[in-house]
Amino acid sequence: MNKAKVIGLTGPMGSGKTIVAGVFSDFSYKVIDADVYARKVVEKGSKTLADLASVFGEDIICDDGTLNRRLLAQRAFVSKENTDKLNAITHPAILKLVESKIKEYTDKGYTKIVYDAPLLFESGSDKLCEKVVSVIAFEDDRMKRVVRRDKLTQSEIQRRFSAQHSDRFYTEKSDFVIINDSSIEELILKTRKVIDAIEKV
Repeated sequence: MNKAKVIGLTGPMGSGKTIVAGVFSDFSYKVIDADVYARKVVEKGSKTLADLASVFGEDIICDDGTLNRRLLAQRAFVSKENTDKLNAITHPAILKLVESKIKEYTDKGYTKIVYDAPLLFESGSDKLCEKVVSVIAFEDDRMKRVVRRDKLTQSEIQRRFSAQHSDRFYTEKSDFVIINDSSIEELILKTRKVIDAIEKV
């Protein structure tokens, strides 16, 4: 059985990773979205949710047993220490599910997979990847995208941005870097060129 080629896709919040992942999908890559599993591990009644509540307060669990994401974010992103606590609880659980999904796809015969993970390096998930692609963009552009997409206030977004790394962090650790500084069409074109380079390796 052929081993699947896993490509890591990362970058700061609002950089345009979703569009890039979509282009990979158009080239027959199966896309694994870390955010999907980040939501899954904190579902009602999960051990991860209980662990988060023990660190960040029982009131982050709503009356119906679901996670109050906004309240957790307010507490988790207030300092690097708290962000690290959040990641230490959630990353292992997410990684376990992702590894299982990669195995599932591989067993089904898929040979090209993209793992879209904002915290690829921080979680240690880059060890699963043959190559890593980072998408970066100007902070002002990222801020506008996130405001439109997530309906958060600028102060909430800024708190999350402050918990993230500089562009240099991504560029130094990646095999390919896509700079999203123009139109969507240009971003798609740049992504296609990266895919072409990956598939020639």
